[in-house]
Amino acid sequence: MNASAAIEVTDLRKTYSGDVEAVKGISFAVSAGEVFGLLGPNGAGKSTTVGMLTTTILPTGGSARLVGYDVVQNALAARSIASVVFQEAVVDRSLTGCQNLDLHARLWRVPPEDAKARVDELAATLGLGELLDRTVATYSGGERRRLEIARALVSHPRVLFLDEPTVGLDPRIRAELIDVIGSLRDRSQTTILLTTHYLDEAERLCDRLAIIHEGAIVALDTPAALRADLGEKLVELRAADSPQLAFGELRERGIAGDDAFSVGATITIPLHGRSAPEAIGAIEGSGIRTTSITSRAPTLDDVYLRLTGGQLTDAA
Repeated sequence: MNASAAIEVTDLRKTYSGDVEAVKGISFAVSAGEVFGLLGPNGAGKSTTVGMLTTTILPTGGSARLVGYDVVQNALAARSIASVVFQEAVVDRSLTGCQNLDLHARLWRVPPEDAKARVDELAATLGLGELLDRTVATYSGGERRRLEIARALVSHPRVLFLDEPTVGLDPRIRAELIDVIGSLRDRSQTTILLTTHYLDEAERLCDRLAIIHEGAIVALDTPAALRADLGEKLVELRAADSPQLAFGELRERGIAGDDAFSVGATITIPLHGRSAPEAIGAIEGSGIRTTSITSRAPTLDDVYLRLTGGQLTDAA
């Protein structure tokens, strides 16, 4: 066991009826105070993993610990030091924001004087001050999500799970909520595990992230290190004819290396020290017909495409 890990997952598995493997033996550790992301499309196994870590789904195999507590053998203790913001709202729309927070504090046996101080602190941090006396039914989607986060933090959890916290929000409200979570990250020592299929969210908020695809972790590192695996520059082209034949020709000529990949008619070639003009010249001299050729810096989207062969946003 890693004594410094707030979350420790070892060969964790979940198989549903019909031999559906939702999670296929994943392992990772999250240090205390770290923000760790699980990045992948819907159906990749992110929410099932959170369900097992929060004791709402029983693992088929492997183990997981929260601050040393086994989530199966010591489920109550594991729950006592963790909190979760679910994809679906769990606050009571008929109550005011303040009543929701007070109810959650009482359920978690937070002393009344501590609860009031905590609510005041969270209202300031999350921008809820003018909302708490209103019923939740009058809140916008973004306001309700901020209240959900406040509710989860009232009990001073050592581990906070954010399961797709911005899903379904319009772009402006999503950007505002990312900023709120970012400020929470900067002010708090709480360990946070965030699941998302938004690349900008993972890039902005996470110290490290794991890319999960079809129930397995296919990469795990810092966002910068994952991008660095593709080098500083890449060339992207769209084939005018058969992308498969063009890709094969580029490979055969040594223009595209082992980490080049194609999605639809688009072929992406990491350069790894070669200059973009040199690579573009080689492509143009190969006789392969293209409709466009550009060079740019790699992104997390490129990392995901190389590892899975599918568009993250399309699969979400």
